Parts: sequence; structure tokens; C-alpha cells
Amino acid sequence: MSTALQKDLQVTEIKAFVPAKDFALSKQFYADLGFTQASEGGGVAYFYYGNSSFLLQEFYEPRHCENFMMHLLVNDAAAWHRHVVNSGITAKYDVQVSEVTEQPWKMLDFVLTDPSGVLWRIGQNI
Repeated sequence: MSTALQKDLQVTEIKAFVPAKDFALSKQFYADLGFTQASEGGGVAYFYYGNSSFLLQEFYEPRHCENFMMHLLVNDAAAWHRHVVNSGITAKYDVQVSEVTEQPWKMLDFVLTDPSGVLWRIGQNI
């Protein structure tokens, strides 16, 4: 592939569209989790944390939410777990968080569900 073509085909970012059953509630959940909402329009809100981002969409299909998973790779899964637990979001939003577990795929991680049932796997490489 030519250098000019490689430059033309450069990827600058990839984001997932995360579904939301209650758009306003989910926006507040992600803000309380520590994400920053940068914009909103047309039923889509752009959230980021550092260099990681996603688009929250005002769309809900139960089977889609029940099978949707996001993976957030962090430097310290235990610190993130403490952050989630200490934030009070599990009680405020009636969501579940697991304990930190060492996985056979060489990660420490835990899972957190959002108010729509989307599962977030938050982990670090070991």
C-alpha cells in the first residue's frame, strides 16, 4: 500500500453507540461515573473519559441491551472498582457491580451494569 493511500485511509477514532432505555437517567449515570458529556443532539450524546469515548443513543431494544458489552481498559482495576463502589451509583441507579477477579485471559477485571442493562467490563492487563 502506498504511503499516500495509507494517509488517506488513516483512522482517527472508533466509538460504539451505547443504547439507553431512559436517556436522561443514563446521561446522569455516566456523568456520575466520571465521564464528561461533550455534546448532544438528535438523540445522541458524546461522552469521554481521557482518550476513551462512546456515543450514548436514545434507543432501547431489550435484547440488544442484554447482549451489549463495553470493555474499558484501565491502568488500575482495583482503583476503578473502589471509585465505582464509593461513588454510590450502584444504590442510586440500582445497578450491579462484581468483585475484581483475575481472569484466565491475563486481566484483572470487574463488571458493572448500567441502568439499561449494558454490561461494562472494566479491566487491566496483568
